[in-house]
Amino acid sequence: MIHRSKQYLIDDLSMQESWRLFKIMAEIVDGFETLSEIGPAVSMFGSARVKPEHPLYKQTELLSMMLSQAGFSVITGGGPGLMEAGNKGAFESGGQSIGLHIHLPMEQHNNTFMNIRCDFRYFFIRKLMFIKYAMAYVALPGGYGTLDELAEALVLIQTHRIKPFPIVLMGTEFWSGLIDWFRDQMVSNKFCNEEDLDLFIVTDDAKEAVTYIKKHVIL
Repeated sequence: MIHRSKQYLIDDLSMQESWRLFKIMAEIVDGFETLSEIGPAVSMFGSARVKPEHPLYKQTELLSMMLSQAGFSVITGGGPGLMEAGNKGAFESGGQSIGLHIHLPMEQHNNTFMNIRCDFRYFFIRKLMFIKYAMAYVALPGGYGTLDELAEALVLIQTHRIKPFPIVLMGTEFWSGLIDWFRDQMVSNKFCNEEDLDLFIVTDDAKEAVTYIKKHVIL
C-alpha cells in the first residue's frame, strides 16, 4: 500500500510530465506552422562568440548573401556571432532570414536580422526544425552546439533515416584536425566506412560552397 504523501508526490510528478508533454507538442506544432511556407532553405551553424569585426563574421555574411541570391532561405540559431552574420547576409540582400531561437542563460540573445523567428525551450525540437526544413547544411567554426548539429545530420544520412543532402564544412584549418581524427580513428578502426567521409566537403571558398549546394539541390 502506498502512503498517502507518496501517492500525492507520484500524482504531482505525473501531472508535471503531462504538462511537459503538452509543451513539447505545442512547440512542435508552432514550429511546423511557422516554417511550413518557407522556400528551399540552408541551415547554417557556427559560434555565438564571434564578433562582427572578425574575418569569419564577414565570410559568413558573404556566404549567406550568396545563398540568398541563389534562391535559398537561410536558417540559423537566431543568436549572436556567426548566427547573426548568417541572418544578416540573407536579410540585407532581401532574402528570407529565419532564426530558431533557444532560451539559454548566456550567449543566446537573439539578433535583429530575421524576418521569421521561432522560439524554443527544448533543444531536440529545435534540432528537428533545423533538419526538417533544410535542403543543405553549412557548419562554420563553432563549439559543442555546432558539432551537435553536424553529428545529427551525418548520422541521419549515414543510417538512411533522411535523404542525403549537401553538408559543407567551412574552414579547412578549423576542421582538418577533426577530419584527420575521423580517418585515423573511426575509419581505421572500422567504426565507420571510408565512404562516410564523402558525406561532406571542406572548403574556405564561399563560391565553392554555394556551387556545391546548387549542384545537389533542385530549386
